[in-house]
Amino acid sequence: MEKKEFKSESKRLLDLMINSIYTNKDIFLRELVSNASDALDKLYYKSLTNKDLNINKEDLEINIAYDKDAREITISDNGIGMTKDELEDNLGTIAKSGSLSFKETMSEEEKKNIIGQFGVGFYSAFMVSDKIEVESKSIDSEVGYSWESEGVDGYTIKKNNIKDNGTTIKLHLKNDDDEFEYSKYLDEYEIKDLIKKYSDYVSFPIKMEVVHEHLKEDSKKKKDKDAKPEYEKVKEIEVLNSMIPIWKKNKNDVKEEDYNNFYMNKFSDYDKPLKVITSSVEGITSYKALLFIPSHAPYDFYSKEYEKGLSIYCNGVMIMEKCANLLPDYFSFVKGVVDTEDLPLNISRESLQESKNLKLIAKNIETKIKNELKDMLDNDRDTYISFFKSFGTQLKYGVYNNYGMDKEKVQDLIMFYSNNEDKLITLKEYVDSMKEKQEKIYYATGESLEKVRNMPQVELVKEKEYDILLLTDYVDEFAISALREYEGKSFVNIEKDELDLESEEEKEKIKESNDKNKDLLSKMKDIISDVSEVKFTNRLKTYPVCLTTKGEVSIEMQKVFDSMPNSMGMKADKILEINDKHPISKKLKKLYKESEKDFEKYTKILYSQAKLIAGLPVDDATEISNLICDELSK
Repeated sequence: MEKKEFKSESKRLLDLMINSIYTNKDIFLRELVSNASDALDKLYYKSLTNKDLNINKEDLEINIAYDKDAREITISDNGIGMTKDELEDNLGTIAKSGSLSFKETMSEEEKKNIIGQFGVGFYSAFMVSDKIEVESKSIDSEVGYSWESEGVDGYTIKKNNIKDNGTTIKLHLKNDDDEFEYSKYLDEYEIKDLIKKYSDYVSFPIKMEVVHEHLKEDSKKKKDKDAKPEYEKVKEIEVLNSMIPIWKKNKNDVKEEDYNNFYMNKFSDYDKPLKVITSSVEGITSYKALLFIPSHAPYDFYSKEYEKGLSIYCNGVMIMEKCANLLPDYFSFVKGVVDTEDLPLNISRESLQESKNLKLIAKNIETKIKNELKDMLDNDRDTYISFFKSFGTQLKYGVYNNYGMDKEKVQDLIMFYSNNEDKLITLKEYVDSMKEKQEKIYYATGESLEKVRNMPQVELVKEKEYDILLLTDYVDEFAISALREYEGKSFVNIEKDELDLESEEEKEKIKESNDKNKDLLSKMKDIISDVSEVKFTNRLKTYPVCLTTKGEVSIEMQKVFDSMPNSMGMKADKILEINDKHPISKKLKKLYKESEKDFEKYTKILYSQAKLIAGLPVDDATEISNLICDELSK
């Protein structure tokens, strides 16, 4: 037996591997299975040029076994195996990879099948093991060797009596402690779950002996219906992986039901997806993508706990469960997988290095999703409406997120309710149906469609026969503010003071009324100090009063800010407008001259009425109630 030490730099790296680089202990099995798969690939490719080997690919396999009593888990393959020198190079020097050097001798197409990097990934097993034994015999050697290590102290290499080529790795698991239960890896179902999660599409069968209960033959033949059935435990070899991913199958061989089942199983959804998107790209960066648009939003979609991202696979091995960089936030509802060999992996294989390829794939996927949604909008309106009701808020969020940098990417996908058509329409559909000489896009905001339609300010716009976009989602107005205009048409909130729909004659007439009653209006402003202005208006038809605003913050925006923990005192600059043609204006003018006390009462009541119409709380509801009752009792 030959005792050897790791090189000093390898000792330091091994310590990092065990304690720092890998944060998810589960991936040790993925790494060892990937290395086994590489060993099988190497043997198969070698046999293509060496007919004496007579290798049948169907005979190549990976086997997993576990022993609860001995606390051992074993991963073996009948692949190319390793010589003593290769054991020394691949396992004795951390981060030197047999797969990497082997790749240098292969064609570009063949390189794509090598997924492991024997060395770095192998040492992830020390996260869960206090001792690792490797037995291996190379296809080119008559002698096999055993490699054994308990960690940074070093390793031993000795000859063994192995007759068949291949490699067997035996892990002795650490004892459970307060921080981690290592025994879970000795459970049949845990092993199955890890293989299914990370290695389901490895191209060689991964087998394990499992125990199933079967009804005994004698029990089947019993005629007594009341007799209890008797079972026996039977050991069977089970293939744990499906090997061929659905996205690599010929599309003609995959049914809609297959896609639906894959989606529901992988993403734990009880409903089939609303839309399936497939993409296969060959070029500077090659990849296959299988994407799904869910039929409904997950329960946690609009919470901090929700994680966006697509699963990334490399030759059947999942290297990242949720790669957030592959999806912009406004498409975060998309689920799916991307399979590519063109992404460099970092040392731990748990995260991806920043690369041009990753950005290119992300850009292509974004364009693909956008085009598919636009096609759905144009050609399958009912389905798109269903989608938009679930995820439209996220698209609107994309308009104003990132300082509006992405607004042009999603502006043609968002929809708002039309007051004229009583249905959801796009911005383009609004512009295309604008009246002659109409230069602006009018919108109104509120808590519900009914409340918005009943706003006093709506009357004047309706009289002009202009359509109004009804905004009822809290993100709507922020999205509109970020857009500023669409196809050269600016957006106007009908609640704003600068609506500007009156004729020049009407403007002059109302200006005269305000000038004539400036003392009255000033007195009203003194009584209700939280408005910046009180004035008579001719924009109202039947309503006596309304609140308008000036500046960037509208009343609905103020409500959103008020609901936030850190609203920073963002308030709307409110204006109380009084219908100059309504009888209430004459009453105010009369009271201003005859009764200061009653004038103050009426001012407070009218302002409270305007606030209630706007959906704002009344500061002192008891006082206003008493004032109203006083007037009613006269």
